Amino acid sequence: MFELFKVGFLTVTFTDLIDICIVTFIIYKLYSLLKGTIAAQIFIGLMIILLISFISQAVNFRALSWLLKLITDIWVIAFLILFQPEIRRLLVIVARNPFFKMFVKSESSEPAFLITEAAFELSQHQHGALIILIKSTGIRGYTETGELLNAKLSVGLLKSIFFPRSPLHDGAVIIKNDIIEAARCTLPLSLTTTVNGETLGMRHRAGLGISEQADVISVIVSEETGSISVAEGGQLTRGLSKDALRKKLTGAFKSPSVKGWKGIFEHYVKSK
Repeated sequence: MFELFKVGFLTVTFTDLIDICIVTFIIYKLYSLLKGTIAAQIFIGLMIILLISFISQAVNFRALSWLLKLITDIWVIAFLILFQPEIRRLLVIVARNPFFKMFVKSESSEPAFLITEAAFELSQHQHGALIILIKSTGIRGYTETGELLNAKLSVGLLKSIFFPRSPLHDGAVIIKNDIIEAARCTLPLSLTTTVNGETLGMRHRAGLGISEQADVISVIVSEETGSISVAEGGQLTRGLSKDALRKKLTGAFKSPSVKGWKGIFEHYVKSK
């Protein structure tokens, strides 16, 4: 392989340079994802240990290399345990990439209209609601925490579920395509407690929390104000009108139409 230069006893080739750039990019993206969390500090610690291990092997420090090998032999398992939420979030981000969504079959937009109509009517009566729409991957673990329904989606059924005196009105409804899979489901709460200076209630934190961990879109109707919010990709949009909600949900039920690498790139840039 073509040799670029030497650093002491190390010979650096063009392939090595590409390899270093790829690894650097991956580490940078991982750190960007973890930045601001406790996991970021652990991640930096692991990187330091790996760097010291590499240096000790290069200069042939046998005792230090042996000691660090004991740590690095189990660091992969420790990494999976410590970073389970972050790894899940990373995989969800990869799955949301427009390139992979090309292979997902587009669904009918009818569920978007039904959910919009139900959310608007619930909003008019200030009946709180939390509706989760599965976009690509299922969330079976959370579905099983509630009452399994597997019922055909309809405006009337959603209104009945979230009627304040209904035994199913607490918790979330999970919908896939045009089927209500379950009701009264328990969802993980987001660590975010305020957005734009406004305190989030449990319903909003649950809708935001599941959107951080899975490829879903959450529709939240406030019981206090009747306002409609949407959480997607860990971002909360509040105060949506009926038309804005319909457009948002219609887009969620259709995979992007991209043609060729140019189209993929343009769609990816627009989605940023």
